[in-house]
Amino acid sequence: MKAIDDSTIGVVLLVDTEGRFLRTVTDGDIRRLLLDGAGVTDSLSRLPETRSITVGPSATPKQMIEAMDAKRIDQLPVLSDDGMPIRIVHRRDLGGQVLLSTPHIGEDELAYVNEAFSTNWIAPLGPNVDQFERDVAEYVGSAAACALSSGTAAIHLGLDLLGVGQGDTVFVSDFTFIASVNPVLYLGAEPVLIDSEPQSWNMSPAALERAFDDARRDGKMPKAVVVVNLYGQSADYDPLCEICAKYGVPILEDAAESLGAKYKGRSSGTIGKLGCFSFNGNKIITTSGGGMLVGDDPEVIARARHLATQARQPVAWYEHTEIGYNYRLSNILAGVGRGQMKVLDDRVARRRHVGDVYKSQLSDIAGATMMPEPDWSFSNRWLSCMTLDQVEQGKSPDEIIARLGEHRIEARHLWKPMHMQPILRHCRFYAHDDGANEPVSAGLFARGLCLPSGSNMDDDTIARVTDTLRNTLSAR
Repeated sequence: MKAIDDSTIGVVLLVDTEGRFLRTVTDGDIRRLLLDGAGVTDSLSRLPETRSITVGPSATPKQMIEAMDAKRIDQLPVLSDDGMPIRIVHRRDLGGQVLLSTPHIGEDELAYVNEAFSTNWIAPLGPNVDQFERDVAEYVGSAAACALSSGTAAIHLGLDLLGVGQGDTVFVSDFTFIASVNPVLYLGAEPVLIDSEPQSWNMSPAALERAFDDARRDGKMPKAVVVVNLYGQSADYDPLCEICAKYGVPILEDAAESLGAKYKGRSSGTIGKLGCFSFNGNKIITTSGGGMLVGDDPEVIARARHLATQARQPVAWYEHTEIGYNYRLSNILAGVGRGQMKVLDDRVARRRHVGDVYKSQLSDIAGATMMPEPDWSFSNRWLSCMTLDQVEQGKSPDEIIARLGEHRIEARHLWKPMHMQPILRHCRFYAHDDGANEPVSAGLFARGLCLPSGSNMDDDTIARVTDTLRNTLSAR
């Protein structure tokens, strides 16, 4: 019993005369022996035979946790190939699951949520919504903002406000999440997909120019261009805006991932005619689910609020003269957003720190390169991403993701380009380099992955990820 107590984990190992493992022994086993009439001088050989759960020396943390979960235990003997005990692993020693990007709640959110409850402002309107809109507009420098139920809703409303309708075309970044494209389809329009450029991974001006040349030749200009700011980094807007201005086509800025980022000192989301943000649970700040549409024309944003509340007319009864949507953010979730806005700069700084650690600690690994950040960009580093040179590195993203997963560290592939999605295979696509064997977006998908990037990762967790990644990338 003293040995069990001294072990600090409530278990000791019973071995045979040659030191091979026989079974684990707990204080419960000792109590049962005593209740069965054993004395303190008796041998543990009186214990009944049992098959204790063990793992071999090459077991991964994931396999160890799965073995513990199967028997609802918290410790596990690790044995050599010839059955000799090496150590006892406790659940707490394995660390928690490291996820890609988790919500990071501060100290003020609950006060605003409680205020919504105490004043009974539960509906999708109220003082939290109004103030959240003002907070976001002031932060990014827009004239007005409209709080919505999701970033997708913001894109949908933004395209509607820009006049996109049945039979129109819209140019959209190819390397993105499908939420950038689906609203085009909601409106009955046709997406035309524009490849990335390698400098920032965002929309290629060269591909956009060729798409416009063809549109002019065909006599059908797009109604809008949706430019995505990927993984928290703004696109190179000077050439993109110049091209779009030449043809008189507005930009809708999909800044879902890039709140807090800047392009040449200008806030992400404010460079296009309209900007869209997302507050999904994994974003730089969150309202659990939510979005925001921003712009410099208050009348356009007022129109967005009207459409987002079912386009109800301002009369004493329910009257509707056009199609509207149920897209407004609730006053409760807006309270969470108000609290999150207070710590946005801290969240950006921490995520940039995570990315800086990855870059410094992995810079000497052959064939592993972090996502570039051009001089004109200040990225919020929503996700830290890297690419692997197949020749130098010799490992695929699949292999790295699987290996990290065995160590309970989540990593994911980069976005699968829209032109490779089965549902969009009919859409026209313009590559960055028309003569290249592989589009930029396809190459990034084939060779890239996202690493854990949460602002609530402490330094020990960051070190755990980098150490595991270094070992994985360096292994032969």
